[in-house]
Order: sequence, then C-alpha cells, then structure tokens
Amino acid sequence: MTPERKAQWSWALTAWANHGYATTVLVAFFPIFLDRYWATGVDGATSTAFLALANGGASLVVMLLAPTLGMVADRHAAKKRLLVLFSAIGILATTALAFIGEGQWLAATVVFAISSIGFFSSYSFLDALITDVSDAGNADRVSAFGYAIGYLGGGIIFLIDVLLVLFPQAFGLPDKIVATKVAFISVAVWWAVFMLPLIWHVHEAPPPKEPGGWAELKATALRLMKDPSLRCFLIGYWLYIDALGTLQMMAVDYGAKLGFPTDSLIKALLLVQFVSFPAALFFGWLAGRTGTRRAIYVGLAALVFVSIWSYFMHTVEQFYVMAGIVGLVQGGVQSLSRSFFARLIPAGKSGEYFGFYNFLGKFAAVLGPFIVAAVVLLTDDQRLSIFPLAGSFIVGAWLLSRVKEPRPV
Repeated sequence: MTPERKAQWSWALTAWANHGYATTVLVAFFPIFLDRYWATGVDGATSTAFLALANGGASLVVMLLAPTLGMVADRHAAKKRLLVLFSAIGILATTALAFIGEGQWLAATVVFAISSIGFFSSYSFLDALITDVSDAGNADRVSAFGYAIGYLGGGIIFLIDVLLVLFPQAFGLPDKIVATKVAFISVAVWWAVFMLPLIWHVHEAPPPKEPGGWAELKATALRLMKDPSLRCFLIGYWLYIDALGTLQMMAVDYGAKLGFPTDSLIKALLLVQFVSFPAALFFGWLAGRTGTRRAIYVGLAALVFVSIWSYFMHTVEQFYVMAGIVGLVQGGVQSLSRSFFARLIPAGKSGEYFGFYNFLGKFAAVLGPFIVAAVVLLTDDQRLSIFPLAGSFIVGAWLLSRVKEPRPV
C-alpha cells in the first residue's frame, strides 16, 4: 500500500473509531438511559429538555472554540495533535458515564456534554485533515469513503453493544443496566484503539512560512463574509446541517415519546448505520457522475420529505422507513458538503477555514436543540419538533444553488 493510500485509510479509520460514540452514546444509549435511569421520576418533556440542553450547551462550547483552534492548528501544524487531545477528552468522559448512578441526571448530562465537546472538536480537525490526505480531484471520493467507513465502524460496535444489552447474561453480566455501562466503556476502548493508525501514518503539511495570528483570523472571517460563494454556502450549510443534526440527535427521543418500544428504536438505528455505509459510497460515485451540488440536492430533497412525513407518522414500520431514508442520504449530504467546501478554500488554510465551517455547524447544533426544547416545553407536542425542519432544508438548498462551482481540489 502506498503512503498516500495508507494515510487515507488511517484517516478514515479515525471516523470508524469515533462513529461508535455518535451511534452508541450520542444517538442511542445516552438518550434512552437518561430517560429511564438517570432521570427517573422526571416527566418526559423535562427529560427531553435535559437532553436538548446538554447537546446545545456542548455545541456552544465547540462553536466558540472552533475558529481560534483552527487558526492555532494551521499556525503550528497542530491539527493531528489537537485531534488526539480532544479525542482523549471524549474517551475519558465516555468512560466516566459508566460510573454515574441512578437518578444523577445532572452529573450525567454534564459528563455527556464534556464527552460531546471532545467528540465534536476532534471531528473538526478530522475534517480539516482531508486536505492533507486527498489528492487533486479525489476529495469527493475520499470524503465519502471516510463517512462510509465511519458508518460501518459505528454500526459494528453498536451491534455488539446492542447484543450486549439485550442478552447481558450471555456475556456474564447481571442485567441490562450493567450491560449499558459496559457498552459506554467499549465505545471508549474502540475509539482509542482505532485512532492509533492516524497517529502513526497521517502527516500534515508544514505550517506557512509567515503564519498568521489574530489579525489573520479576523481577515479570514472578513473574506468569508465578503466572498458571495463562501457566504451563500456557509449560510446554506448552516441551515441544512442544523436541521440534519437536530433530526439525528432527537430521532430516538422522538420515537420513544411516540411510544415505540426500545428494541424497535435500536433496530431503526442499526438500519441507519448499515444502510449509510453503501449509501455514502454511492453518493461519492453520484457526485462524480452528476456533480457534487446535484448529489447534495438529492439528499436534501429526501430530508424535506422525511421532515414533513414525520408529523403524520404513527407506526413503528413508518419509523423504520423514515430511518432508512435518513440512512440513505445523511452520509452523502455530510461528506459532499465537506468536500465541496474544501474546494472553495485557499490552500494552506484548511484548519482555519474548517474552524469557521465547524463554528457554523456547531452554532447550528446549538440552535436546533434549543428550539426543540422550547417547542416541546411550550406546546407539549413532540411532533412539532421535527416538522419545521423542512424549511431549513429547502432554504439551504436554495442558497447552495447560488454558489459558484468550486475549483478542483
């Protein structure tokens, strides 16, 4: 294997490593365990608000840190080092979740928020490293491959943990509570082990000879706002990634509040992971045939349909269909947005520009959950939390249409 291919595989394996957190902790077991173990005695609307506020608070911290850390990463060629640092924070906090007792919802949400800060911050630098591992013209394929491998890895560890929780005695564990806590530890171990190849095989380009500082960070922000294509892309991205992130984070809680059994929710999440693996690869191929922008439109159109249809959903079978559609398009929208943006930015500025990219992504992740919390608390109607997301997908797609076709990477 050539050094270039080895670097690409090592970069992708880091997504394999940390997607276990995204599936098992962020989307699946933490929302369920919070509702049924840590927040026992708390009504459903309040526990949903706890979850939304924990997600929103963590995203706020990441949002505030991202641009500055991106500038530091570029100035000192520190993207990999910062990725490892924040991964370590996420790994340790995920492990700590296993040691929080029943009814301790405050400790659980705080530790969960810390683990989320570690996860999302590390992912910001993983995004930025795409310019160090992709060749000219293959950014779409490499980005899609990273998401595909991530979904596959996340699906495998999630399947292992689902079996662990459903059949604890088969693994020598006394009950499902202990099994869930062991699952949190398994995610941390998975994350730590599979990010080792990146440490060994991914190498950053040297920093610029005249590295910028705060003035350069300010200048980058001004360039982002003055460039019509960058401005339209980032605002559009902010809108549709906000809606997608909110849908991903709140879907399990949404299904639980509609009365769907836990095993059905877990099956839906498994469906999402294993559908997402080939679908992300397909979107990389589709972008090569039709163009990156058109491929993103396909994904956004499907998400508009899901958002509207969710309001009228009543059966578990309908929830499975919704999960399948999301699984088919989520990796494509995320990976192609990343490679599309990589083409818009100047060489040697990936950390800084992706800092702003993730700033907007996390601002979206702050806004969406807070809106969900407000809507649910004010209306006591869980269905209203997803239906309005259709508007964000539509406006985001329209803004994307106004972006000039980017340069080849």
